[in-house]
Amino acid sequence: MLFSQIIGQASTKKRLVNSVHENRISHAQLFLGEEGTGNLPLALAYAQFISCTDRQENDSCGKCSSCKKFQKLIHPDLHFVFPVATSKKITKDAVSDSYISEWRALLIESPYIKLTQWYDYIGLENKQGIINTEEGDNIIRKLNLKSFESDYKVMIIWMPEKMNISTANKLLKLVEEPPPMTVFLFVAETIEEIMPTILSRTQLIKIPRIDGESIEQHLRENIGKYQINLSDITNYVRMASGNFIKLQETIKTNEENQANFDLLTTWLRLCYSRKVVELTSWVESIAELGREKQKSFLNYALRMIRENFILNLARENRERLVYLIHQEATFSDKFSQFITANNVFTINEEINKAHFHIERNGQAKIIFTDLSLTMIKLLKT
Repeated sequence: MLFSQIIGQASTKKRLVNSVHENRISHAQLFLGEEGTGNLPLALAYAQFISCTDRQENDSCGKCSSCKKFQKLIHPDLHFVFPVATSKKITKDAVSDSYISEWRALLIESPYIKLTQWYDYIGLENKQGIINTEEGDNIIRKLNLKSFESDYKVMIIWMPEKMNISTANKLLKLVEEPPPMTVFLFVAETIEEIMPTILSRTQLIKIPRIDGESIEQHLRENIGKYQINLSDITNYVRMASGNFIKLQETIKTNEENQANFDLLTTWLRLCYSRKVVELTSWVESIAELGREKQKSFLNYALRMIRENFILNLARENRERLVYLIHQEATFSDKFSQFITANNVFTINEEINKAHFHIERNGQAKIIFTDLSLTMIKLLKT
């Protein structure tokens, strides 16, 4: 991955490049950024730049033997750890190496990825991935080996939030006193879920949301690739809100977004009409989905509630304030009148509560039944 291939983040790129040129490479760094900001692509580009044998002023050369291997993610001194679980393919003892071929294929396609996408890609279905204790043993074993080709060994740990306590404890000494010429790059989205003992031993690099100008420039340069109209670019930039993954999903109008829209509109209509019997069938349907898809639906619902509330308040300024496209706008023109100051905050609280319980493996039928009954009351408020 080249720095030039990363959208925006100019100041972060400059900081990373300077750290190498000035020989100030910290042995443990935390690339902290929200989903879609490019924290994983930045870690990949940084690792490639560290190992490049013909570094340019602001980027890797992209041509040396090291760069070519990094571009295929097969450099022997580049190691990965990411959340996994057993699946139809891997029925026991799942670790990152069990899925390394899938990992490389997905990142080569696009390094801007999210957890639900990764879980779907490797077929975890209802399971949530973790970074388990056996993974910790593998990390220790790999990093205690001598480097093969590069001066540095680089270990990229994606989503350390999913690391269990025993794994984190195993890594403490290694992160604090790593073997010579070893670099840990932790790539995270939420600082609260990272073990404090790991967090305290890393240099924090905050990755902001991507600026709108960079997203617009990217869209204009790739308008043929995305098959969008020039007149739609401004709306897509606003919809992205600095999140490139969200931008890609919006442009593609992928099945997940369509499914979330269908689920939401059906649910809201049933709640408003107080059709409890039909709601029971709806709850049965969503309970059959995996937990990550249930969480995705709840996140989508939060966004739509927010947009409908703003639309209700400021219809004359909708072009500037409301981020809705296509069928969302059509539905919201009528539905937004039911999202008011009297109920919007409680609705948000209830949806967030449901998300919290789903994430902690709560019983989906109970959670969505309770949420639905609450929504019946709130939409009449």
